[in-house]
Amino acid sequence: MKRFLVIFAILIFGMSVNADDVTLKGNAVFDWVDISQVQRDSQIEQYRNKLFGADAVGQYSKTEFKDKFGAFKKDKDYKEHYRLTKMGQTETEDANLCAFFYKNNILIVYAIQYKNNPRNVYYYNAYGRLQYVDDISKEYPNFPYNSKQYRKNGKLVSAIYFISPEMQYMYNPDKSFKGLWYKEKMYDSKGKQVVERTNWGV
Repeated sequence: MKRFLVIFAILIFGMSVNADDVTLKGNAVFDWVDISQVQRDSQIEQYRNKLFGADAVGQYSKTEFKDKFGAFKKDKDYKEHYRLTKMGQTETEDANLCAFFYKNNILIVYAIQYKNNPRNVYYYNAYGRLQYVDDISKEYPNFPYNSKQYRKNGKLVSAIYFISPEMQYMYNPDKSFKGLWYKEKMYDSKGKQVVERTNWGV
């Protein structure tokens, strides 16, 4: 359950950019259920290649991960961030916040996206210890862009290609296709709806 929940913070943050002069681009026509299987397979392969091409980082070694994200291993303000996210606050002067609850009242993970570096999202447990990191491509916040989430040991959790605010292609660590999100619904490789989310558009 925890793993399933945390992969969606970037989907939330990715839809709420606070820069005054940013122009968002990206429009997509949703025809996933109407096109042929050959066309769906072609699109799946196209975005897989964009996410896992020769220059892409599949996963970090522990040393590489520590070198890049070691400064965020512990949230020094975790008591305050825990308190704010538990109260439902989603923003501070310098960061966007997102909380994930178990059975609506037990906070299991909170996420921080610092406004001076919006291309990374840091996920912490209730004690302020880093659990996951989202690493977002340089195109963000303009579409299209991609994001990869890593565990604290540098292993890949998921990879997402953002076509537009409404549409994202999601892949597993083994590069297999997880599904296409369109607004609140996810569709599998055959065009069948498999999951629905309640936080879309927040």
